[in-house]
Amino acid sequence: MCIAAASLAAVAPAHGFELFGFKFFEDETQDQVIIDPQAYKVTFTSSESGAVENAARNASSLIKDENEPASGAAGLIAKARGDYRRIIAALYNEGHYGAAVSIRIGGAEAANLAPDVKLPDPVDVTIAVTAGPLFTFNNVAIVNQAPATTDPDDEVDLPVMRGYGRGQVARSSVILTAEQLAVQAWQQQGYAKAEIVKRDVVADHATNTVDVTITVNPGRLAAFGDITVSGAEAMNPDFVRQQTGLVVGQEYDPDDLTRAQKRLDRLEVFRAARFQAAQDISPDGLLPYQLVVEELPGRRFGAGATYSTIDGLGLEGFHLWRNLFGQAERLRLDARVASIAWPIDTAQFDYMFGGTFTKPGFLTPDTDLVAAVAAERTIYPTYTETSAQGRLGLTHYFSDEITAEGGVVYERARFDDVFGTRDFSTLGVYAGVIYDGRDSTVDPTEGFYLAGNAEPYYDFSFAKMGLRLTAEGRTYFGFAEDDMFVIAGRVKAGALLGPSLSEIAPDKLFFAGGGGSVRGYAHKSIGVDDGKGGVTGGRYLLEASLEARAKVTNDIGIVGFVDGGYVAADTFPSLDELRLGVGAGIRYYTGLGPLRLDIAVPLNKRAGDPDYAIYAGIGQAF
Repeated sequence: MCIAAASLAAVAPAHGFELFGFKFFEDETQDQVIIDPQAYKVTFTSSESGAVENAARNASSLIKDENEPASGAAGLIAKARGDYRRIIAALYNEGHYGAAVSIRIGGAEAANLAPDVKLPDPVDVTIAVTAGPLFTFNNVAIVNQAPATTDPDDEVDLPVMRGYGRGQVARSSVILTAEQLAVQAWQQQGYAKAEIVKRDVVADHATNTVDVTITVNPGRLAAFGDITVSGAEAMNPDFVRQQTGLVVGQEYDPDDLTRAQKRLDRLEVFRAARFQAAQDISPDGLLPYQLVVEELPGRRFGAGATYSTIDGLGLEGFHLWRNLFGQAERLRLDARVASIAWPIDTAQFDYMFGGTFTKPGFLTPDTDLVAAVAAERTIYPTYTETSAQGRLGLTHYFSDEITAEGGVVYERARFDDVFGTRDFSTLGVYAGVIYDGRDSTVDPTEGFYLAGNAEPYYDFSFAKMGLRLTAEGRTYFGFAEDDMFVIAGRVKAGALLGPSLSEIAPDKLFFAGGGGSVRGYAHKSIGVDDGKGGVTGGRYLLEASLEARAKVTNDIGIVGFVDGGYVAADTFPSLDELRLGVGAGIRYYTGLGPLRLDIAVPLNKRAGDPDYAIYAGIGQAF
C-alpha cells in the first residue's frame, strides 16, 4: 500500500492553504522584467479530457503566457518548474491525487535543466499530464464541530452539503470549504476567534480514497468591545462609531459586522472603511475593534446627457457637498435642460433646478432624514407644467433588499392643457416600499424588483382629496455561461381615486410613452382622448415590457424588445386602448454599466405619433 499524508499545526487564511506541499488558491502574480527574451511554443497532452484537462491547462502559466517571451532560459525554466506544482494542485482539486506531470523544454525534463542552459529561439515545450485515478473521500471528520442552532439567522450549511462526505470526489477545494464552514458555524454563535488548528489528510493509493480530519478550536464566546476610530479628519469619530450600530457588550455576530460595514458604505463619505479585530478577547469577554477609515474629498460634481429623436437632447449636472457638519450630511444640487432640438428654440426647452439635503443616522443608524426642494418648467406633448415643490421625509433601510420611505410633500403648480390654464396647490403624504433583489442596478441578470407607493393628498384650489397608487415589478432570468443571454420583464400598474379629471392636476394623472415606458411614442403622449382632438391623463395605467438581451462579445450586446401600455379615464383599460412599440438596440458594456442605444417603432400609431424613435443612455432600459 502506498500512502501519502500531510498534517499542519496551523492553517493559512481562507484564500489559500497547503496540502502535500502544494499551495492552493494563492495569488502568485509578480512583476517580471524581460531581460533576455526567450520565445517558446507549447504542446499540451492529457490522459483525461473535459474538466480535468481544462483545469490542468488553466493552471499552466506556460500556456497562459505563451504569446509573451520568458525572461531568458532561466525565466522559462522557473516558469516550467512552477507549473509542476500548479498543475498538480489543480488536479488535486479535481480529485486526482496520483497524477504525473512531465514538462520538457527542448526535449529535456525541465526539472533537470540548469538555469544557464543554451536553448533555441523559439524552443519547443511539451506538457504531458497523466491524471491518474479519481480519489473519493473515505473517512471524514470535524473535531469540535459547532452544535446545531435554533436561530435561523445563525445557520450555516453542514460541510456534507458541500461535498465533504464519504463517497464524494475528494476535491481539495471541498476541504477548504469544509474548514470555512466549520469556522463560520462557531462564529455565527458568537465565537469570534474560532480557527482551524490542525488538518490531517491521508491519501490511500491502494484504494484511491482520502481520509480527512479537521480540528477546530472555537476559542471563547465573545461580545463586541469598544470601537476605536482612526483616520477620521472631517468626520466626527463618535458619529462614525454610532453609525456602525454596534453596542459594547452585544454578542459577537459576523452578520452584525457585515451590516455595520454596509451602513458605513452608505454614508458615501469614505474611500475605505475597514474593521480590525484585536488580537485577543479581553478577560471580560469583549473583543475591541479598530475602525480604520479614509475619507473622500468633500465635493463632487458630475454631468450626463440623454437623447431621443422625439424628445431631443437633455443635459444635466449636479454638485455634491459631502459631510457638511461632520456627520456625513450631504447637499446635492441638480440642474437639467432638456428638449433641446434643431432649430434651437429656447421657448421649447425644459428646465429643472433642485436641491436635496440628506442627514444619515437620524433616530437610528439605518434611517435618513431627507429634505428636498425643486422647481421646473416642462413642456410635455399633452400639457405644460410650471411648478415648485418641497418634500420632507424619512428613508429607512430594513435590509440590503428592503427600503421604505415616507413623508409630506407640498406642491404649487400651473398647468396648461386641454382644460385650459389651471392652478393647483396640493399637500400630501407619501409612503413607499421597495424590495430590490437584483444582482445589479445597472445591468441585472437575475433576481427581481418590487415597488409600491401610496400618496393621499388634498388640493386647496378645488378643495378635493385624492389618492394615487402605483405598483411595479421587474424580473430577470440569465442563461448560458456568464449569463450571456438574459430575459427581462417589467409590469407597472397605477390607479387614482379622486374628483373628475378636470379637477386633478395633470402630474397626478397617468400618462404613458417614452424611454422608460412605451418606447416608440413621445414621453407622456399616451393618455385619454377627450373627444375633441386633445389628450388628457387617466385614472388607470397598465404598462409591460419584455426584453431579450444577448452578449455578442464581452463588450458588445444586442437587445430586442416589445413595450405595451394602457391609459384609461374612469374604467380599467380595455384591449383596444393598448399601445404597442417594438424595437432593437445595441449595448456597449463599460465598468460603469452598459451604454444603451435603442430604436423603436409604434405598432398602432395614431395621428401625430412618430414613425420611429431613437433612445440613448447609460444602463439597461429597466
